[in-house]
Amino acid sequence: MPDFNRNDTINLLSKLTLRRLWNGIKVLSSYYLSKWTKKAVQWGYPVSISFEPTTSCNLRCPECPSGLRAFTRPTGMLQNDFFHQTIDQLSKELLYLVFYFQGEPYLNPAFLDMVSYASSKGIYTATSTNAHYLNDRNARRTVESGLDRLIISIDGTTQDVYEQYRVGGRLEKVLEGARNIVRWKKELKSKTPFVFFQFLVVRPNEHQLDDIRKLAVEVGVDQVRFKTAQVYDYQNDPNGLIPTNGKYSRYRKQANGEFALKNSLDNHCWRLWHATVITWDGLVVPCCFDKDAQHPLGDLKGKPFKEVWHNEQYVEFRRQVLQSRKNIDICANCSEGTKVWED
Repeated sequence: MPDFNRNDTINLLSKLTLRRLWNGIKVLSSYYLSKWTKKAVQWGYPVSISFEPTTSCNLRCPECPSGLRAFTRPTGMLQNDFFHQTIDQLSKELLYLVFYFQGEPYLNPAFLDMVSYASSKGIYTATSTNAHYLNDRNARRTVESGLDRLIISIDGTTQDVYEQYRVGGRLEKVLEGARNIVRWKKELKSKTPFVFFQFLVVRPNEHQLDDIRKLAVEVGVDQVRFKTAQVYDYQNDPNGLIPTNGKYSRYRKQANGEFALKNSLDNHCWRLWHATVITWDGLVVPCCFDKDAQHPLGDLKGKPFKEVWHNEQYVEFRRQVLQSRKNIDICANCSEGTKVWED
């Protein structure tokens, strides 16, 4: 799960029940036991899940399969009834729910209804958006939905820089949406959602780090965080995205001029034990790096989640991670341990 500031942490802890705490202890214990014995042991159920509202997106970001329209899997919208059925199975153990995988969540007409439903179950809810649909009505509904965390992707402080990565986007719309959220939080006297600007640091925008901090203060969001960018062909970086400042890069430059992943890819992975990802149409995949769902571990259409979580495919995938993680394709560009979050 991502980092929390003090107020956000207090909010998260307020969602913690004895059952969720006990589930977390079981999950953590099984992870360390698996790590030490190299045997895939899994106790408990996910502490965190990512649920995909849609694969659709209004932008065309150059390193995103949704933006590039490059999926080989079906595209579509998460349906309310399927979401309710799944959350009903998981809500007593589940602490943290991310309404995001691929696509822009606000394109799903039922998105905020789903947030309200999860919030009514006492689950901490979060989403990530490009903020082009945070008009006055949606901003108010977002605050009223009980959403706990709103991540606004903003990768430039001027239009010319912003659109180099957020292709087809308008910075003015992003700022308008952020201001709408801030205003409605004040008007409704709500402490949530906790709002932060997420700045994906790439070479075209790395000179604007101080500018985004100033802009965040001006708009009134709660925080700024910097994120390292995933580059698919990082050895060659054809789009020129890897920043020159190594602090904000997942990659290090080698003597031959090519880039290599900083992550050592040790044979264990906390994500695989405490979290999972569910696509809009019910496929369960290992983590957010399996963007095209090439490693389905189960299908929730007609099968309960808790059966999938402990099935043979999941056990085998965890076993592969413990034995030879470097040989799993979706792990080859994994950033776990190398992302930068900064206030």
